[in-house]
Amino acid sequence: MATPRAEAAGGKVLVLGDSLSAAYGIRAEEGWVSLLRKRLAEQDPAREVVNASISGETTAGGLARLPKLLADHAPAIVLVELGANDALRGLPVSAPRENLVKILTLVRDAGAQALLLGIEIPVNYGPQYRDGLRVMYRDLATEFKLPFVPFLLEGVALDDSLMQADGLHPTAAAQPKVLDHVWPTLEPLLKR
Repeated sequence: MATPRAEAAGGKVLVLGDSLSAAYGIRAEEGWVSLLRKRLAEQDPAREVVNASISGETTAGGLARLPKLLADHAPAIVLVELGANDALRGLPVSAPRENLVKILTLVRDAGAQALLLGIEIPVNYGPQYRDGLRVMYRDLATEFKLPFVPFLLEGVALDDSLMQADGLHPTAAAQPKVLDHVWPTLEPLLKR
């Protein structure tokens, strides 16, 4: 059910993410969130995009920052892109799951619509951990009845020409592809 805030024309879009949304290793204006801001400036000038993403951010860090972000910006839509750094630190999947439940609950209680952006981790972490993360994101999307992008870097992560030397972060050339992957799930929310 759409909330009054989500239906308000020109409501803010808040992106709560980590380095994948903070344009790590490239110029900020080249990142997919900045490209989203530019696209919306052309299509829906009243709609503001706030990028609250921080390189290295964990679900715990995002949770700690979220109440102030919600109070300061009163977003209509919150894109939640967190969990990669929890996984890279080898935290049990239960830890990011618990934090994401709290994050999604705060977003819902604030009258905003969440869009969940899932991540994948390198294969060397093993299939059990990778599958656990996939299930976590899928189950959260189902539990909260959320629009969901299962893997933010779909079509990018396995193309070495689109990844930085660290193998974890997309290049500037990849950023339009990342936005185009998110857009079909985000666009219907913008039209509510």
